Amino acid sequence: MEKHEYEWVKQTRQILLDQCKELKENDFTKELGFGFQSIRDSLVHVAGCYHAWLGSFVLSKTATPLLTKEAINDMQIEDIQRYFQQANIYVDTVFEEFTDKFDEMIEKEPSWKAGSGVVRKTPQQLLIHSITHEFHHKGQIVAMLRLLGYTPNNTDILGLPEK
Repeated sequence: MEKHEYEWVKQTRQILLDQCKELKENDFTKELGFGFQSIRDSLVHVAGCYHAWLGSFVLSKTATPLLTKEAINDMQIEDIQRYFQQANIYVDTVFEEFTDKFDEMIEKEPSWKAGSGVVRKTPQQLLIHSITHEFHHKGQIVAMLRLLGYTPNNTDILGLPEK
C-alpha cells in the first residue's frame, strides 16, 4: 500500500463523518443490537483499532490506546473526528518510519491485552488490517443509518470524484 492510497480511505471516512454530523443526537447513540451497538461506538471502535495496532503496537506511542466506556459515552462527533485525526498521524508516521521495513516482523505482546500472548505481524499487515477493519464496520454503520431511516451517502472508493 502507498501513502497516497490511504487518502482514499480518509476521503470515504470523511463522507461518513460528515453525514453523522447531520444525525439527530439520539440516532447517533441509539443502540441497534449489532456491530458496536451504536454509530458513535462503532466509529470510536474503528479509530481505536488504528490507535491500538499502529499507535501502540507498531510505534509504541501509547501504552493504553483504547478509550474507556465512560470516555466514549461523552464523545461527540467532533471528538471522534479528532480521534481519527490522531489515527491519521499514526498512519503517516508508520509510512515515514517503516518505508524500508514495511515487511519486517514485529514481535511483542499488545500493551492493551496483557496476558494475551505475543503477536507477530508486520507494519504492513497491521495497516491493512486497520483499513479492512474500518471498511467492515463502515458497512455496519451504513446499515445502521438505513435502519434509522437515513439514506447513506456513497462511501465507496469508486464513488470518489476523479482527480
